[in-house]
Amino acid sequence: MLLFHAGFETIKEPDVHYGRKNADFGQGFYLTDDEEFANRWARERKGLETVVNTYEFDPEGLLICRFSRNEDWFGYIYANRGFKPDELNADVIIGPIANDTIYDTFGIVTSGFLQPKDAMKLLLIGPEYRQITLKTEKAASRLKWLSSRVLTPDEVAGYRKTVAAEEEEYQRLVAAELEKIYE
Repeated sequence: MLLFHAGFETIKEPDVHYGRKNADFGQGFYLTDDEEFANRWARERKGLETVVNTYEFDPEGLLICRFSRNEDWFGYIYANRGFKPDELNADVIIGPIANDTIYDTFGIVTSGFLQPKDAMKLLLIGPEYRQITLKTEKAASRLKWLSSRVLTPDEVAGYRKTVAAEEEEYQRLVAAELEKIYE
């Protein structure tokens, strides 16, 4: 399985203990199997290069939890965002990214002003992109770095333009759903 990770450095040996504990799938090393999405997720940071790393991953013998956009997925994301202990004990978690983190509506969904069923409706809006999260050292040991590619500023700007157009449509759909909720 080929996997991709966008960031600001070449990462040959990822640290599964680095990163936010309150991310969608909790602490771990986040990747995607969609190279185009990895490129679109890339950002610019002054003084740093934008790097997309490519890896080969062998999941054989690992405990893998797979989610689809449903109540179990929603519950797991919200437990992690609330800093609840991770009870899955999986080596790898594969499932959809919550679009509120991609399209900057995170505060709306996690505000506490929405009932859980309404918050879930918002998370179901928009395209579905998949993330693969390595949660354990065992999983990380199955990841082999193959290469890294530096995106040019023009490439990053082009990808960000695509994401901005998607985000505009996403926010329009979220606003329409919020209007229905508050009618």
